[in-house]
Amino acid sequence: MEIATAPSVVDLEKQYLLQNYARYPVVLHRGKGCYVYDTAGKRYLDLLAGIGVNALGHAHPRITKVIREQAGRLIHSSNLYYHEYTGPLAERISLASQLPRIFFCNSGTEANEAALKMAKAHGRKISPEKFEIVSLENSFHGRTIGALSVTGQESYRRDFEPLVPGVRFVPRNDLAALEQAVGDRTAGIILELVQGEGGIYPLTAAFVRKARELADRYDAILIFDEIQCGVGRTGKFFAYEWIGVQPDIMCVAKGIGGGFPLGACLATAEAAKGMTVGTHGSTYGGNPLGMAVGNAAIDLVLSPGFLEHVQAIGNYLRQQLAGLIAEHPSVFEELRGQGLMLGLKMRVPNTEFVAGARQHGLLIVGAGENVVRLLPPLIVDEEQVREAIALLSAAATDFETEKKTVAA
Repeated sequence: MEIATAPSVVDLEKQYLLQNYARYPVVLHRGKGCYVYDTAGKRYLDLLAGIGVNALGHAHPRITKVIREQAGRLIHSSNLYYHEYTGPLAERISLASQLPRIFFCNSGTEANEAALKMAKAHGRKISPEKFEIVSLENSFHGRTIGALSVTGQESYRRDFEPLVPGVRFVPRNDLAALEQAVGDRTAGIILELVQGEGGIYPLTAAFVRKARELADRYDAILIFDEIQCGVGRTGKFFAYEWIGVQPDIMCVAKGIGGGFPLGACLATAEAAKGMTVGTHGSTYGGNPLGMAVGNAAIDLVLSPGFLEHVQAIGNYLRQQLAGLIAEHPSVFEELRGQGLMLGLKMRVPNTEFVAGARQHGLLIVGAGENVVRLLPPLIVDEEQVREAIALLSAAATDFETEKKTVAA
């Protein structure tokens, strides 16, 4: 007689969940700092950080303490009432960004949705024909219909078209194309200052300045999507600080919650004018638990020396990666990115390399155009960088050995 065994968590997910994720064959159990452990006890160095979410690493004592205490006090109350944490967090982010109006939500996509609504409301007050949005080819802004409509990658869009009309896409860093696309009908221009999902491509300062100039010329709203590149990821609190161009609206998420789901849409008073009572909302947005955690996360990111550490360790990681590329030129092609948002352009399939690195105990993720993305926790240190380089080198050596074996 056969004894039935309980289904595994993998079997249960395959049976009951939408099959919209290509999950890696790892069941994670716990994390600490820059490491995670699976249910079998294997340790992995995490250079993925939940796709940039776990900016402070795993189980940070300050974040853990705040979650524990606030969960025992008040988790959710709705936006019908005030609570103690939203105002202070809004003030700190506003002072850091010079954007005085903030809408809190749960994710980056929701922040972008709020930004698009603001831009369209602003345009409509000027003219019913002023509704177009200019975005970039190869961009990624989210999965909802609105955010997807301004995402410049056909692979994400094709199954859901027709999407929201009136979106124009231009090549990144093409000043002439941008100038041609923006006009009197333009309500907003949306830019990732570093394209993440598209392959870790920074925008040039000249291109961003041109976008600001055109937005001013045509009374359009300039939106910066800093969901992946913001909150310390590039070594400044916001990536736009490197260029010195101020947006009308900025969207942030990921690292702002220290691992807890949290997003925010920041705006000038002028850009936010159209968002009056009843025009937008979020049941969970701005909940007490999220706001308490957000305050703690911002405390840590803005603490003395934190951003300087990100800049220094980012430079160190770049130096080490340059040596890695020189050592394995048949595997790696080039390095690009900024701070601790880096991409390795591959000469071998990035999906296979990600799988090979995982076998060696390193978690990384792919991006567009055959890139491997490195988004370590911002607390990563030099010893962990050296460990990461050794693991990347081991994975690269596997490819070189396999190629020599096939050739033989």
